[in-house]
Amino acid sequence: MYREKRKILGSYLIAVMSCITAIFIDQITKYLAVGYLKNKDSIMIIPNVFQLHYLENRGAAFGILQNHQIVFVIGAIAITLCIIYFYTMIPLEKKFIPLRICAILTISGAIGNFIDRIHNNYVIDFFYFSLIDFPVFKVADCYVVIAMILFSYLIFFVYKDDDFVWLKKKKG
Repeated sequence: MYREKRKILGSYLIAVMSCITAIFIDQITKYLAVGYLKNKDSIMIIPNVFQLHYLENRGAAFGILQNHQIVFVIGAIAITLCIIYFYTMIPLEKKFIPLRICAILTISGAIGNFIDRIHNNYVIDFFYFSLIDFPVFKVADCYVVIAMILFSYLIFFVYKDDDFVWLKKKKG
């Protein structure tokens, strides 16, 4: 019993430290974007393909829901709480580590954006693929997109229905 509790506690500690590290990376890149990009010309990394371009986004993806920060703050809190609950349900088996990574990346992205919305009332975006005119994005967005791609891959190609018996409520 003691060994199992230590294993669970260790798993949670690794998750918290991973989140803190990922959030720190997100926040430091935004800090650098403000320092080196705000009120300045974009920095061309690959001409006509990729550039660093400062943007204050008061909406969500593609700029939707502009200036509705309370929706995003409540959404980030709800998503974070749901994923924390989900994380606590995931068995500590090795085969579920990728699922845990998805949860950590998603929470890190949500909290990174949450910090910006509380602190600035907007999020700072700075990666821009001009070749395809893709919306400007940031490290936190990368976390969420990577997590969702990995999660989809795991659900469709790796895990089987029997792997998720732990999600079903125990009866009697």
